[in-house]
Parts: sequence; C-alpha cells; structure tokens
Amino acid sequence: MPSVISTDVLIVGAGIAGLWLNARLRAQGFSTLVVERESLGGGQSVKSQGIIHGGAKYALHGALTGASEAIADMPRRWREALAGDGELDLSGVRILSQAHYLWSPGTLAGNLTSFFASKAVRGRVDQVKGDQLPPALQDPRFKGKVYRLAELVVDVPSLIERLATLAGDGLLAGHVIEPLFEHNELVGLRVDGREIHAQRIVFSAGAGNAELLASAGISVPAQQLRPLHMVLVKGPTLKPLYAHCLGGGPKPRITVTTHPAANGEWVWYLGGDIAEADGVAREPGEQIAVAQKELGHLLPWVDLSQAQWATLRVNRAEPAQSGLVRPDNAFLADQGRLLVGWPTKLALAPDFSDRVLQALEHDGIKPGQPPALPADLPRPALCKTAWEQLLP
Repeated sequence: MPSVISTDVLIVGAGIAGLWLNARLRAQGFSTLVVERESLGGGQSVKSQGIIHGGAKYALHGALTGASEAIADMPRRWREALAGDGELDLSGVRILSQAHYLWSPGTLAGNLTSFFASKAVRGRVDQVKGDQLPPALQDPRFKGKVYRLAELVVDVPSLIERLATLAGDGLLAGHVIEPLFEHNELVGLRVDGREIHAQRIVFSAGAGNAELLASAGISVPAQQLRPLHMVLVKGPTLKPLYAHCLGGGPKPRITVTTHPAANGEWVWYLGGDIAEADGVAREPGEQIAVAQKELGHLLPWVDLSQAQWATLRVNRAEPAQSGLVRPDNAFLADQGRLLVGWPTKLALAPDFSDRVLQALEHDGIKPGQPPALPADLPRPALCKTAWEQLLP
C-alpha cells in the first residue's frame, strides 16, 4: 500500500486555471499537488482560442457592462507574466498576436462608432488602416473598418507546457479519484488507491467538477454547460487573422484566431456566433457548409479551394446561472476544506487564483512543511491540439 501523502493544497484539474493557481501557490511557499485524470490542459484549455479578453467584445451593443469591467485588467496581468515580471514567470510562452481586432465588413452602427471614440474605451480600442491591418485583411477588396484591441492571443499549448514546468514534481496522473473522509469530514482524496491529505482541496476540473462533487455527495454549487460547435480550417493560402467580425447583434458574427500547424501552414479556428446556438444544432457537414459560405462572403479574396475542414464540439463548464447566462467573473465556492470553482474564461485564470488565495488567507491557512513526494509518481502527459488530432 502506498504511503499517505500530506500537502498544503491539493488541486484536481490541470487545465490553465488549476496550473496557474498551482504556480502562484508554489511561488508563495505552499506545498501543492495537482491531480489530472486525462492530459495536461486537454479539456477546455486547449480548445480555447487563446484570446486574453479585456472586455471589448462584451460591449458590442455600445456600452460597457459588468462583464467587460470585471475582465478589463486581465490583459495587463497576462502581459506582465508573459514578460517574466508578473505574478508568474511565463517568459518563453509563445504570443501569437500582440493584439486582437474588431472588424466590420461594412459600416458600423452610429452608437458603436461613437462608443469606440468615447473616453470609456480610449486606450483599449484604436482604428487601424493600410499596412497596420491584419495580413488576411490587407486586400484592395476589403472595404470595412478595423479596430485594434489592447488584448493579446497566446499559444495555449506552449502556455500549458510552461505552467507544467512551474509545477515541478507536483503533478500526478490519476484515473480513479475518490473523496477521503474521516469522521464524516472530507480530509483529502484517494487517487488510484494512494491517500492524499491536504489543508485545502480545490476542484478546478472544468466539466469534471460535476462528477467530483457527486462522488463527494455535494450538490451545491451546481454546474452548467454551454456548448459550442467550433470550425477548423487549414490551408496553404491562409494568412494570420485574429479578429472578431462584427454583426448586427451583441455577439461577434464570427471570431477567427490563427494557429501554427506542424507543416508550416496555418489553421483558422472559428468561434463567435457561428459556433453558438444555431451552430450547436447543426451536424458537422452542415456547420462546415455554413462556415464556408460565411468566409466566402466576408473574405472572398481568400482561396479556400485546397483547405481542409473539421469541427470541434466544446462544452464550456461554469457555475449554474439562471437562464444559462455567462458568469461575469471567475467563481469560487468555499465549502470549508473544499474549494470549488470555475474560471469561466481562460483570461480569468488570475482572477480565479486570487479568489483561492483570499480564501486561504481568510481561513488562516499558511504554508506547512513541504512533503517528501515519492519519486515514482506517474505524471500526466501533455495534451495534443485539436488541429493535430483532426487536421493531420
């Protein structure tokens, strides 16, 4: 029987949220262990578009909202970390684009134009033209307007790899994860038969939180899933594009991010309104046909005749909200020794870690004696990207 391991904080779920939290805790002297049942970052994290939102996309109806204000400081915190002088040292993580863009294929509604010129968004949004345009929009036939957002796009696989390095020896692959009770109190977890005790346990497993909570007999907080049906396009003629295309509604008509493929080609990853309710209801072939028509209409100069296409279904896991609305902030529920949370967006991983650290401080949890971890702990593998799996 393996010996019992004791640690300060036991984290379940090695997505960006769990790994970011783990790195911050370790930087403050806490002993930690992160348990992952699948691959590192292989759930929602690697399926994200890598956009570090600053809130502009939540203001497309012409006014700032609670959601846009809650996330406004995230790009600064990420940029500092990526430069190596923030709360984490993420130097070496690949930045795909220093900016994300808003593009309008035609004229903008008057209220949106005046909003972009207002003090509220000054410094967050600037109009660009000519050779400042994203490469994919530098065509004489492009007649729209483009705004540069003070946001960035990161290469999620390299981010996962860096956060895994910061985890040191504190990663554990575990298939069977069970609650460990003493005198009806949750004291830790049993992972593949190995007992792990902790001062605090954090569930940050995304969609996996529901199963973990059920196994512990806990019904609150409840989880909701908001599905997406994303589209992947790979082809030799694609040029980099990181942009929300504005439609007539409060959500981007289509959101494009560009990712490197193994053979030097680019992959466009398409989200936004096309991937939401109507897109979720479509079969893959139908969804691809809609995407082909949309890109043909918006970017007719892009030759997609040799492109490969695929779709990817993603379930965004979040705390249950009335009407399945999107939460504004990262979420954390304090259940005593157990902390349960969802970052709700990639960009909000720092906010999620703030909430856990505040809960530890509130409860007077201090770093203890680092445990002697067994040398033979099985380590989770790094995940593969969707384009590696679907568009070889």
